[in-house]
Amino acid sequence: MANPSGSIVPSASTWDRLTAWYGDNKVVAWTIAGVTVVAVGGSIYYLSSGPAQKDTASSRPSSRAKKSKKKAKADLEKAETGLGKEEEDVRAGTKAEDDGGFKTAPPKPAVVEESDELPEITEESVTSLSEPQRKEYAGKLKAAGNKAYGSKDYIKAIDLYGQAILCKADAVFYSNRAACWNAMSNWEKVIEDTTAAINIDPEYVKALNRRANAYEQESMFSEALLDYTASCIIDQFQNEASAQSVERLLKKLAESKAKTILEGKTKKLPSPTFVSNYLQSFRARDLPEGLDDAADLSEESGPWYLRKGLQAIQHKTGEGYTEASEAFDQAISISGLDSHEAYAYNMRGTFRYLKGDNDAALDDLNRSIELDPSLVQSYVKRASMHLEQSKRDEAAQDFELATSHSPQDPDIFYHRAQLHFILSEFTEAAADYQKSIDLDPKFIFSHIQLGVTQYKMGSVASSMATFRRCIKSFGDKSDVYNYYGELLLDQQKFQEAVEKFETAVEMERKAVGEGGGMNVLPLINKALALFQWKQDFAGAEALCQKALIIDPECDIAVATMAQLLLQQGKVTDALQYFERAAELSRTEGEIVNALSYAEATRTQLEVQEKYPQLASRLQGMGQGMAQR
Repeated sequence: MANPSGSIVPSASTWDRLTAWYGDNKVVAWTIAGVTVVAVGGSIYYLSSGPAQKDTASSRPSSRAKKSKKKAKADLEKAETGLGKEEEDVRAGTKAEDDGGFKTAPPKPAVVEESDELPEITEESVTSLSEPQRKEYAGKLKAAGNKAYGSKDYIKAIDLYGQAILCKADAVFYSNRAACWNAMSNWEKVIEDTTAAINIDPEYVKALNRRANAYEQESMFSEALLDYTASCIIDQFQNEASAQSVERLLKKLAESKAKTILEGKTKKLPSPTFVSNYLQSFRARDLPEGLDDAADLSEESGPWYLRKGLQAIQHKTGEGYTEASEAFDQAISISGLDSHEAYAYNMRGTFRYLKGDNDAALDDLNRSIELDPSLVQSYVKRASMHLEQSKRDEAAQDFELATSHSPQDPDIFYHRAQLHFILSEFTEAAADYQKSIDLDPKFIFSHIQLGVTQYKMGSVASSMATFRRCIKSFGDKSDVYNYYGELLLDQQKFQEAVEKFETAVEMERKAVGEGGGMNVLPLINKALALFQWKQDFAGAEALCQKALIIDPECDIAVATMAQLLLQQGKVTDALQYFERAAELSRTEGEIVNALSYAEATRTQLEVQEKYPQLASRLQGMGQGMAQR
């Protein structure tokens, strides 16, 4: 999850630090749901391979699990259709036993010749058979069932497997019969037979995968996710197809629940930290002419409310931002704005956008542009909205329109640089940040973001030099220390990073003493630094709690607490924080991100409850990693 597209989006931002933690602690992440879920820029990315795997050789299965790319692709195709090796075996009329994971290869089953006379087994007749006879007949009936399956005579195969089950309640027989139901798309029967197989053999991977596919076909996504997760654990996360199925199910579940949340979600302002970061990405401007003196304004007139809203923003507090939003609504509802009408629509559209009411925000910005095409900030804000919705061409067009009206406005170049940065066009981004600096060297964020871009380009020395110059020029601003600390932390220069975060925290506290609001990001960054550096969970949690006391709706603080709790095995508590993060998110993409973490965490709890032997195995894997 990134900051809003119009605000600071550094390469080593706080959200990036959270995702970096996940990438560096993959076994811990795997205890959630078998994959690493990374939230970046409103999208979900799942990492099922990477450097962390190099440290888990002792927990890998034998070389049998090392598949070629061609084989992995085939596995994925089979997983998507519900077919696996078992089906290949029964098609060929040969063995259908599970030969993977933790089982030894079974003996070859009896081959039934055409002339062989098959027994007719019923519930009554089976009682008269001896144990050796039952075993013999079960093998013959299963082999005949395999042959019928291979001929696509599924009804006959179902009958034969059913008779075999009467002779011997074998997990393979149930699973083979489930394969027939699978071929006939009878998902209810697939679930019934695979469940019977799993009850006999709880670690029967093929039955788990087949049941998971049937659950998914029936839109029972939570149940499917649980089975695929169990399958991943049994295979020690070496089965690419199962891991990708987990990814797919996490996304389906999150997207489904996100729509429900959005439908009932009240439009309200996000945390003060979020609002402040967005608003300060535009250069501070004096009050427009005609609004600078309250004495010249009629009380409770449109201009009076517009002025009231603009002044309330300066407090940088939740109460101030709420007051501003209400004042802009009042300003537009009252006539008499005259030359200030376009600006009033611009500001109301800004706060509607921050509330996540994008359609209404877009209407306001369009109206602002219609009233005053020279108000370039409306184009820039509209471009930010387009960019958040992945409408790159529309965003670029808005920047062109803005430039045509005011070619020397530094805000245009700064925000166009943000577009390039998010699209990883770092050379173009650096050029626009530098142009913004040339036009107005007093705007701190152009300097900060230039340094971050240089870092992203691999020019670490240039980046560090840029930040050192920033400290000389903007040494009284907390932001420069906070973002400089993030880059130092990314280089694992822990002591220096913590010192920068502490400096930023003290500056923020001073701002509060002077009547302003406090940006809690330095507190959260310090918490992450203490966790990464010293595994100081108590210290990190205390800092996050402070951040949440100051800004209870800060989604980054909530998500950080969830990660810290999860790392300590406090899964139930972590789940509550992930769900809270989803509630606080503004856009559908952000909600999906948070819900993906929540669903993965919930699955871990279900695994612990339903498959305690797998939970202990996972815990052992995690401990093994921790000792390395």
